[in-house]
Amino acid sequence: MPFTALHPEAGRLDATLFDLGCGMDWTHVHKVRPRVELSCPECGWGVHAKHSPSGVRFFCHDPGRPPSCELSNESWEHHMLKLELAGAIRAADWYAELEVPAEDGSWRADVMASSPDGTQRMAWEAQLSPITVEDIRARTARYRAEGITVCWVSPHKKPPQWIGAVPAVRVRAPEADEPWVVDDGVAGFDFRAGGWAVREEELKQFVRWVLHGQLSPCRSLPRYRRVTRVVDDQYWIFRRDLWWTSRQSSRAQTEHEQMRQRQEKAKEAAEARKKEQEAEAERRRKKLEEDRRRRAEEAARRRKVQEEEHRVRMEEWRRQRAEEEARRAREQAEQEEKERQALETAKAWWGRLSRKQMEELFSAVADRAWREEQLRVEIPEKPGMAAHFAYGVPVCSRGRHHALYGIVRPCPGLVSLSPQLAYQRVLVRNAQEMREFDETLAGRITHYDLPEHEQLSMY
Repeated sequence: MPFTALHPEAGRLDATLFDLGCGMDWTHVHKVRPRVELSCPECGWGVHAKHSPSGVRFFCHDPGRPPSCELSNESWEHHMLKLELAGAIRAADWYAELEVPAEDGSWRADVMASSPDGTQRMAWEAQLSPITVEDIRARTARYRAEGITVCWVSPHKKPPQWIGAVPAVRVRAPEADEPWVVDDGVAGFDFRAGGWAVREEELKQFVRWVLHGQLSPCRSLPRYRRVTRVVDDQYWIFRRDLWWTSRQSSRAQTEHEQMRQRQEKAKEAAEARKKEQEAEAERRRKKLEEDRRRRAEEAARRRKVQEEEHRVRMEEWRRQRAEEEARRAREQAEQEEKERQALETAKAWWGRLSRKQMEELFSAVADRAWREEQLRVEIPEKPGMAAHFAYGVPVCSRGRHHALYGIVRPCPGLVSLSPQLAYQRVLVRNAQEMREFDETLAGRITHYDLPEHEQLSMY
């Protein structure tokens, strides 16, 4: 039951891809008449497109297939694991191809992952059938000879013997809607405990970390190969020579080993001092000299680190200050540009009126205020536009309180920049000007029904 097939014209088809990897729809090969002549890339026998009851697409061999075809002999569990690996690779933004053979036929990768830039390849092998440690090492070496890294994946409950011999993990199939989980082969080094601790991670997360270089194979040093793990409330001790782990854990193992070697050397030195009474004074003197030198070096190192940290902080402060000044300059320039454009818009708006029309408007404002409200308003001799009132002219009542009566003829195009205008009385010449305002000022606009043209005086 392969996921790939050879098309006589389109070439290699991949049933796990939406466009089959060549821009072709599934309906072009599934239940079409006349039937498309597809063949198995492994044995060359004819195949046809099918899908499982759950909707998994695949290619099935025609009757009479060769019994030796490896793709046809793979189990359903094997196929599902390959699908899961391909999905995890694609979720990590890498390309995934299933059942990719070598040019010389020396290997066939279950799933081949390729980096987006095409510079890296990694084979993911779903290994369910028994295989010896020697054979799996040889197959890994063939991949390595062609510059391809590899990870072997086993879904068996019992860890295979080869899991610590090559880069490999064991996965646990999900129950219900749970995800696939890597439950063996990934570990972190516990520096305090002085040993490896097995980590369980979701398969998709593990694949992402591996492809992005956050996890890599690490050899376990001889004294750390024994690992204790609790399984079903029972303690199990097993040996592992190779783990998938982070660079930090790999470094922690090295540092811990160096620490232990230093401790052993110190112990040997202590025992040697007991046996060498005659050289005790000389060794004490050398030790004191060594301590002073070490402290001096440590002090010099700390001083250098502090100087470097101070330099970095100062550079960062200067950079932030420069960015802040640049940001303020940009904001100021943008604000000035907005104000300039607003002023030009307002001048164009007021420029539509002659001086006589302006006097006529302010006179109408004063007349109606007195006639309807018995209120005398103060008409400015030189009307000044107020930017915060959309460049309208504020007029106030006369008297002790000197309250704001209304805003004469604000610019319609600048109303959105003056939110406080919504709480003031807006005074315009006529209904035509009133219609130039949007609904935000509805109900607060008063017009005086003045004509658009200047009224001519009659003699």
